[in-house]
Amino acid sequence: MPIHFLRDPVWAQRYTSAAVFLFFAISLVVRSGYSLGAALLFLGGLAMLCRPREWPILLRHDKALLALFLAFFLVWVAGILLDEPTLSKFDKPIRILCAAAALLWLLKHPPRREYLWGGIAVGAILVGAWAGWQKLELHVDRAQGFTHMIQFGNISMLLGMLSLAGLGWAWVLKRSLPWSILMLLAFFCGLGGSLFSGSRGGWIGIPFVLMVIVHAYKDHFPRKAIMAFVLATAAGIALLYYWPATGVQSRVQEAVSDVTRYVENDVATTSVGARLEMWRFGWLAFQESPLLGLGDQGLAEARQRMIAEGRVQPVVGKFNHLHSEYVDVAAKRGLLGLCALLLLYLIPLRIGTRLVRSPGAEAKPYAVAVSILCVSYMDYGLSQTFLSHNSGVMVFFFSMVIFWSLLPRSGRAGVETAQGK
Repeated sequence: MPIHFLRDPVWAQRYTSAAVFLFFAISLVVRSGYSLGAALLFLGGLAMLCRPREWPILLRHDKALLALFLAFFLVWVAGILLDEPTLSKFDKPIRILCAAAALLWLLKHPPRREYLWGGIAVGAILVGAWAGWQKLELHVDRAQGFTHMIQFGNISMLLGMLSLAGLGWAWVLKRSLPWSILMLLAFFCGLGGSLFSGSRGGWIGIPFVLMVIVHAYKDHFPRKAIMAFVLATAAGIALLYYWPATGVQSRVQEAVSDVTRYVENDVATTSVGARLEMWRFGWLAFQESPLLGLGDQGLAEARQRMIAEGRVQPVVGKFNHLHSEYVDVAAKRGLLGLCALLLLYLIPLRIGTRLVRSPGAEAKPYAVAVSILCVSYMDYGLSQTFLSHNSGVMVFFFSMVIFWSLLPRSGRAGVETAQGK
């Protein structure tokens, strides 16, 4: 237990920095790699909980974030209790409380910036190289790691996009060419890892994330440099699209064909067709209990009943979730759950975008990272129940508290010294 670190700020920061580096660096290339760094941060938070006199000053935005975490946790747990509660069902929501505890430690002992961005860069490069090796050397159909291939691809893309926030730190604040090159390399590797995985849902969000980044740094980079970067990114995506070995073009064409077949011939046996049919079923289920939802068991019963009645196609019975965070939450937890989910994304996004527009450059990299995290998860949730997976829960909540702890904080003495340059 790292409780003695509370008495030594230098070692406490080293402990935090190592945990944050590991959280990002091995998140996808080691089985449950995101758990090690998160566990270390939680242990720090647990130590902090044992010493309330050592707690950091909680600003209004900190309290808002903790309230969001708690509200989402309570809605999730209430849904479990109203359904058929088993201990295993509490595993994922409890991780939210672990992240909340970690926030207390992180606010008191934030990591050094180099360890944060270095961990993100290493994580993106490792997963991109690994995915490329699987696809181009082993000739697998879709690259994947130790988690579901959609989770693998989307988290890989998230690491790549976060690397662009790190580029802002490296170029605008640190003025370091080597760090800037590293973060650019990490961006393309993270993007490549997603494309090699064939996880199409994450591709939709690329323009929106780039808009956040360009908006944040349009006054810090020459316009020609921004245009060159956008064109280089588009060229890189086009290269991967038209290179047959990557399989990207075939995945896009397959998606278009699936939609056409579903709309014109009601074919729901394809990948996209099954999703569209599940979303239609989710809407029907939501209408039966719009306020509180049907719960897991109620949704399963409704699924079998509607299949028997011929209202939805049998393919819906093959899945226990609806392949959309929003549709799944609305059907299972109703408007209450859907509102909790949307607020979980929108309020931190609002705070992040407001800090992005602040005149000082110090806040931007971390405000941009918070915004990227929210926009990315809002996108991933369109076609995947991202928070129904351990990886989705751990990466979102622990990444959020890590970036949050590095936002500029008036009213907390010594923060600049603690954070490091």
